[in-house]
Amino acid sequence: PCVCVWLCVCVFTRNFPTSLFYRRVCVCVCVCVCVHRRIDHRLKRKDSTKTLLIKSEQLLRIQEHDFALRPGFGGAAIPVGIDVQVESIDSISEVNMDFTMTLYLRHYWKDERLAFPSHNNQSRTFDSRLVRKIWVPDVFFAHSKRSFIHDTTTENIMLRVHPDGNILYSVRVTVTALCSMDFSSFPLDTQNCSLELESYAYSENDLMLYWKNGNDSLRTDEIVLSQFFIDNFQASSGLAFYSSTGWYNRLFINFILRRHIFFFMLQTYFPTMLMVVLSWVSFWIDSSSITTVLTMSTIITGVSSSMPQVSYVKAVDVYLWTSFLFVFLSVIEYAAVNYCTTLEEMKRMKRGKIPVSTYSTSQAMAFDGCFHDDEMELTSFSRMLTPDHHTREMRPVGGTRLRRHRSVRENVKLLVRRSYMIDSYSRLVFPLSYLLFNAIYWSLYS
Repeated sequence: PCVCVWLCVCVFTRNFPTSLFYRRVCVCVCVCVCVHRRIDHRLKRKDSTKTLLIKSEQLLRIQEHDFALRPGFGGAAIPVGIDVQVESIDSISEVNMDFTMTLYLRHYWKDERLAFPSHNNQSRTFDSRLVRKIWVPDVFFAHSKRSFIHDTTTENIMLRVHPDGNILYSVRVTVTALCSMDFSSFPLDTQNCSLELESYAYSENDLMLYWKNGNDSLRTDEIVLSQFFIDNFQASSGLAFYSSTGWYNRLFINFILRRHIFFFMLQTYFPTMLMVVLSWVSFWIDSSSITTVLTMSTIITGVSSSMPQVSYVKAVDVYLWTSFLFVFLSVIEYAAVNYCTTLEEMKRMKRGKIPVSTYSTSQAMAFDGCFHDDEMELTSFSRMLTPDHHTREMRPVGGTRLRRHRSVRENVKLLVRRSYMIDSYSRLVFPLSYLLFNAIYWSLYS
């Protein structure tokens, strides 16, 4: 700058040769010097952050140590405390038998190599750039399928170093882990799941994992799930053995999931109950139960498609297939009554015929509980109502005296002759049996 100012003064005070050539040279020199100084100033400002990082590395003496080795290498195992704050349980999949959890994972340990002098004893906080240059615990999630560290808007990693070398290393991570589920009582089931933490490379002789504050090391935000209640979160610890590498410390995040039953009551149980009750209509009127059978099959298929293909019977399978059996028996009962009625009427038609106009359709239904077309010949009812009929076994029902001891064959013949009795018994037996089944089922599984 001094040369530039001197040249300008010389030019404008005419103490310098007044040739046009020299004046142009003087101006060019001044411009070049000024531009160089401005560029140099900008470069220094751009490198200021790098200079600060270099100062931090110098403060922590990173270049003086080999951070590929753990603290206290060759001595006792380094203790690493862990605490976890569960932010959310994002999803639970019965089909894949896994769950997805987002959490804050914090590590605590001491590395005297990173100790630094401080007059006010204040800690220094860094981001992921410094984490890559020092030693950190290699904690991983056992039995995990997928996991990642959040990186919006920057990597969610925090490193805090205290003057005495104590370190806090925190990451925000989402992990999808295996949960072995037992669906024997589904959907009235309770599932026990756990997330397991362990060092990948360091056995218990080199690294000791522990919960920093005991049971208080595990904290949770308010978590609400659509299909489950979370009954309990609990921290525990243990050891894992690998035949080729030895024993490793392992920490467990245990939680219990209890399923909401109301959703399945609306989607499965109530429709199934209605289908079973609807099948009983055939005990009073002539209506086929084929539609209810098809509906039950649809419900069973829908429930099975949303569940894993397990090789044991679930509670919902017991209920659905038992209800299907009730509907199926209703169809069989309907077919049996119609077959017996038709068979008996054919036998009576061979014995004699009476014009149908003698009796109305409603009167015919009063005797056997079945609907008859007006064109059908009701010979059986004429004999029951004719006072001078000589066949003893065709007397009206009110005057019939049942024997005390009948063989099975005679009872079957009696039911064939009086098929309306099957409907009468079914109206009582089927509802009572289904109520008994529901009482046993809900007391056993709930």
